Amino acid sequence: MRTITLINGDGIGPEISKSVTDIIAAAGLDINWDIQTAGSDVIESEGVPLPDRVLKSVRANKVALKAPVTTPIGKGFRSVNVQLRKELDLYANLRPCKNLPGVKTRFENVDLVVVRENTEDLYAGVEEQVDDNTAHSIKIITRSASERICRFAFDYAVKNNRHEVCAVTKANIMKLSDGLFLQAFRAVAGEYPQITTREILVDNLCMQLVQDPTRFDVLVLPNLYGDIVSDLTAGLIGGLGVAQGANIGKDCAVFEPVHGSAPDIKGLNKANPTALLLSAVEMLKYIDEVSVAEKIEKALFKTLSDGHKTVDIGGNLSTTEFTEKIIENL
Repeated sequence: MRTITLINGDGIGPEISKSVTDIIAAAGLDINWDIQTAGSDVIESEGVPLPDRVLKSVRANKVALKAPVTTPIGKGFRSVNVQLRKELDLYANLRPCKNLPGVKTRFENVDLVVVRENTEDLYAGVEEQVDDNTAHSIKIITRSASERICRFAFDYAVKNNRHEVCAVTKANIMKLSDGLFLQAFRAVAGEYPQITTREILVDNLCMQLVQDPTRFDVLVLPNLYGDIVSDLTAGLIGGLGVAQGANIGKDCAVFEPVHGSAPDIKGLNKANPTALLLSAVEMLKYIDEVSVAEKIEKALFKTLSDGHKTVDIGGNLSTTEFTEKIIENL
């Protein structure tokens, strides 16, 4: 039996965690969940939102499923998500973006993947106050980090029968930093002659995504552009409530939904577990439980196609009712 860390989060985290673990069990996969708590709920007892025991668990088990956690505002605590990525060197942020049946959106046949570099660039928050009227934010791009994220994108494309990888930069203006990212992309692309390549400026990409997102397959981006574009693509398929995600490194991987902890609906049995469930599906594929992953995905899609949905996406089912429908469709 495989042991996987479960960071069950706070807010709606425990509710949707139970939903997902119940579905996985019903699909016939026996997992020993190493349950770890993090976020605002543990600060009072342990002093920090991400205790060392959580990191130790993920390092030991190599794989984690993480529900959303709250980072308190104005308390000086670092984001749990950012800290996890840094401490575990989870350099690749993976955000598949695909239409779900029964979820109405402006576009059909959207099926693209955002691969975001996770460790450097402006998003790393390296800043300095020069004087009272001037602040510097330092954009750091390295060849090594750029090459490994581009190689991750091409490897993902090959493994998942994708046909094109598109590099997204602003290299016409930031000729040195984004230019270096583009150089790395071109160098790595030469190792994958079977994959078509494309290059696009980030502003042009955003325009084209809202015109016709079906033009794109796999996008690879530096950290800040990836943060922005991945939320844009989530909007194309129905919003953050149905958007899955993963943070993957050489030694560990953490799979998590994109949305927040929604404390306003905590305990009301209203939360939509879809994003966490899809993240779990990606996790199951990662650990080579592909048949179970596909079984769960098909059950979810049938549930949505039949019109069984939670309130946030136009239905009237509670969390537990939605979960039960998925389990019936397994």
